[in-house]
Amino acid sequence: MHTPNSSELAASLPGGPELTLYHAAHSTCSQKVRLCLAEKGLSYESRILRIKEREHQSPEYLALNPNGVIPTLVHAGDSIIDSSVICEYLDEVFDQPRLSPATPLGRARMRAWLRYLEEVPTAAIRIPSINKLFVPILEKLGPQAKRELTVQAPLRRHLYERIGPQGFAEQETQESLEQLRASLCRAQKALERGPWLNGDAFSLADIVFTPIVVRLEDLDLHSLWADLSEVEPWYQRIQARPSFSQAFMPGSRISLTHPDMV
Repeated sequence: MHTPNSSELAASLPGGPELTLYHAAHSTCSQKVRLCLAEKGLSYESRILRIKEREHQSPEYLALNPNGVIPTLVHAGDSIIDSSVICEYLDEVFDQPRLSPATPLGRARMRAWLRYLEEVPTAAIRIPSINKLFVPILEKLGPQAKRELTVQAPLRRHLYERIGPQGFAEQETQESLEQLRASLCRAQKALERGPWLNGDAFSLADIVFTPIVVRLEDLDLHSLWADLSEVEPWYQRIQARPSFSQAFMPGSRISLTHPDMV
């Protein structure tokens, strides 16, 4: 695992909290956590992991996160894993501004959103992302490197095993797009009742959904919500928040870094 350079440490401020984030610029789950950190105004030490060199599968990283996925947050020596869990943790430990509703019912509804977002669109977005972005990379690495990457993946071995030379099977790809469309339709209904997914106040639900919509845009799949009147204004409100440009640092948008793939 390499030592972060000065640009990677730009998010770390003197006297800040003892937070270290292991992440990758293009990782949607990393983007969630960076959005949360930015919204909370928290400084942190940035440790960028090089996926091509499989630093997320190194013994050092697996000691922090046995799932071998990104991101991981280390706070005062303790590791917190799973992006949505990290966001909830940050909101509980660091009081202001609050990103969760004040009432138990409001928090329950927000957590229902978080569970749905993790189970459906967060999983579904991996399929078109891998098809467009990672299949060409895997092909360049060669069959042996692909086998090693697959075998040594603690959490997503079976996902990687389903990747063919052209990506995932057409049926699986279509099913993922249907799930993403269903998620956007659910967001549309919620946004008809308020400016944010969980009502009147911006919350962790909006944070967790944002990278999925950004990735859809980067994959030229804006058509999935073109007819949903409330989704685009919500997305514009998200992009207008100062946290957006902080979380989506250079290298985060695959439409900019890999324009030939979208």
